[in-house]
Formats: sequence, structure tokens, C-alpha cells
Amino acid sequence: MSKSSDPTRRSFLRSALAAGAAAAITPTTFADHHEGKTPFEISIAEWSLHKMMFKGDLKNMDFPQFAKEKCGINAVEYVNGLFNDGPVNDKYFTSLKKRCEDIDVKSLLIMCDGLGKLGDPDKGKRHRAILNHALWINGAQALGCHAIRVNASSSGSREEQEKLAADGLGALSELAKPYDMNVVVENHGGLSSDGSWLASVMKRVNLPNCGTLPDFGNFNLGGGKTYDRYKGVTELMPFAKAVSAKSHDFDEAGNEIHTDYYKMMDIVLKAGYHGYVGIEYEGGKIGELEGILATKKLLESVRAKVKA
Repeated sequence: MSKSSDPTRRSFLRSALAAGAAAAITPTTFADHHEGKTPFEISIAEWSLHKMMFKGDLKNMDFPQFAKEKCGINAVEYVNGLFNDGPVNDKYFTSLKKRCEDIDVKSLLIMCDGLGKLGDPDKGKRHRAILNHALWINGAQALGCHAIRVNASSSGSREEQEKLAADGLGALSELAKPYDMNVVVENHGGLSSDGSWLASVMKRVNLPNCGTLPDFGNFNLGGGKTYDRYKGVTELMPFAKAVSAKSHDFDEAGNEIHTDYYKMMDIVLKAGYHGYVGIEYEGGKIGELEGILATKKLLESVRAKVKA
């Protein structure tokens, strides 16, 4: 967010801290965002278009319309680092929400990166990271989102990182409670790509508005090691409040060559999840729009088979 929104930031933080204290006494009920009669809905993550956006060929304000008109998708997931078209303040979010309402596009969540480690061993830095993330709750609520997506970054031993990440996530989730906002964690490198570790963090936090966003492809542990993606998604699905259908390359039949979408979506659906599955294309062999449409076609094929 830009410095022009500082007064709004300070006002939000005061309100969040006060409301967080009240929430410790008054339970908050969260609206169920899993709607519709199909096995699952399809959304699009803004990161699928990051090359186009970094080049300046697409603005964040125009992303919902692009999703609707070019991709045939009416539910979107933003990325904070791609808000590339002016001061990000209350006026900005009001304008973006109106654009979405005018074309009947639903805003689902904001993916938040580069805001500090929520599991930083330094208590002061961890607190700053919590507040930096909390600022985006304001924008997410204004857009009608159900969540912000965060990372469980930390350092130290496996056990130490579990405790520190749970501490930061728990504090942020408490701040989000009065705003009916979920805090969801993606497997996104390091220990967070270890499904059993992240599941343990969720159990330690143990708050209804703190969950996961299982990503089909983000299971790189570092050092040339990877975690089994099917095992990882299975471990994360009990806590899932969103799902990311990562895609890179496709064979001649339209199947993603790194992930068996039929097997993966069977895991997702057997976990009782029937919400939005977000397309996140990251390949380079075909263009971004072509990759998005290929992923959408594959998800629609899976959905048709499930319905049949």
C-alpha cells in the first residue's frame, strides 16, 4: 500500500486491535463461501497474468474484467504485489469493488507477499509482519473477500519454526476475526511445503478462521528435495479454505504433465471441499492466456466426469 493511505492504516490498526480484544469475548460467526451446486467452482489467481502485468499490459483495476471477458471466469484472487495502478487506499478499493459489481465478478482473496516473516524469531519483527499483513485485511473486507493468503515463513529448527509460525498466524487470525476474514496459508517453499509440518502448525493455531490454501505444485523443500504433492495436499485439505490448481505444461490430450488433475481433484473432493479452485498458470511454453484456458478446460473436464 502507498503512503497516501497512512491515515486509513492507522485508523484500521486502532480498530483491529480494539476489535481483536472484543473478539476474545464475543464469538464471531463466519459466512460459508462454499456456494453453488457443482462439485467445485473455478476462479483465477492474478499471478497467472504476472508477466503481462509486470510489462504494464494489464492493470490490477482491469483484472476482473479481463478474467470475465477473456477467460470466462467470474471469481478472482488478487496478489498484493500486482496492485500496479495508483495509490492503494480506501478510494481505490471502493472503485475496484464497483467495477466487480458492475460486471458480476466475485473477489475471493488477496495473496500477500513481501510483508515480513509471520514466524520471525525476532519478536519485534514478527509483530511488524503481523501488522503489515493486517493492513490488507481492510482492503480484502472492502472488496468482499473471504480471506487473505499468507506465508508461514520462519527460521530455526523444525520445532522452533512450528511454534513461531503458529504464534504469528494466531495473532493475525485474532485480528482478522471481527472482520469475518480468514487467514489462509499456502505451501510456498521451505518447511511450509512439507504437508505434515504445515498441518501441525494449523493444529497448534487451532482457530476457525485460520486454514490452508493447498497448491498442487508448491512442494519444493529446497536443496533439490521435493515433498510428494498428493500426500501434501491430502494432509492440508482438512484445513483448506481455498485451493490452487497450479499448472505449467500440457500434453497433446490437454493433461497437465506434472500433476494428475483427476487424482488431485479426487483428493480435494473426498475431503469434502466444494468451493473455488483457483487457476494459477506458471508455464512458459505457451502464453499466459492460453495456459489459463488450457487449465480451465482441464478443470471443466474433471468436473464433468465427477458430475457424471
